[in-house]
Amino acid sequence: MSWEFLATALVVVLMPGTGVVYTLAVAIGQGLRPSLIAALGCTLGIVPHMAASILGLAALLQASAVAFQIVKAAGVAYLLWMAWSMWRGRGALTIEGRTTRVPVGTLIRDGILLNVLNPKLSVFFLAFLPQFVPVAAPGASLKMTGLALVFMGMTFAAFAIYGAFAASLRDRVLSKPHAMSRLRGTFAISFALLGLRLAFTGR
Repeated sequence: MSWEFLATALVVVLMPGTGVVYTLAVAIGQGLRPSLIAALGCTLGIVPHMAASILGLAALLQASAVAFQIVKAAGVAYLLWMAWSMWRGRGALTIEGRTTRVPVGTLIRDGILLNVLNPKLSVFFLAFLPQFVPVAAPGASLKMTGLALVFMGMTFAAFAIYGAFAASLRDRVLSKPHAMSRLRGTFAISFALLGLRLAFTGR
């Protein structure tokens, strides 16, 4: 494993995106443990994209405009729904002074869907992994799987750190109603902007 791969992967996982926003929102609304579960869900949501890249299925998504647009439309709709839920203070993204526990399955489901419904991830991994393991190299699939697992580990660790930091500020935020209201609006707008950004991106 090269340092170039580790450096590139680190930059990618630290970039704020839907997974980071989701983990931060859950950390503030639910606490540290739920944020770690949310981070796990987001990490698991990467698996289909990496599998598609390793198996070559991502090339089909990139080649088929219809398939890409269908997945993208579903992703945009889900992000906008998350924004609306955040704005209304519902579900896993609820930020309240008195915590209402959200089921583990819901936290994981939402995290998985956020990443599964982003077709850009499949295209990204199709271009990312082969840079470090030539497709024609002996045992390429096994080596790419190893790199993918390392990437997933780094993703979970980064999201967990984001969640832990947000959870450490939770009591301070929850003690200020106005801060909670502003934070809920900020997260809602963040999800809406992420949805719009996805809507206007091409293959």
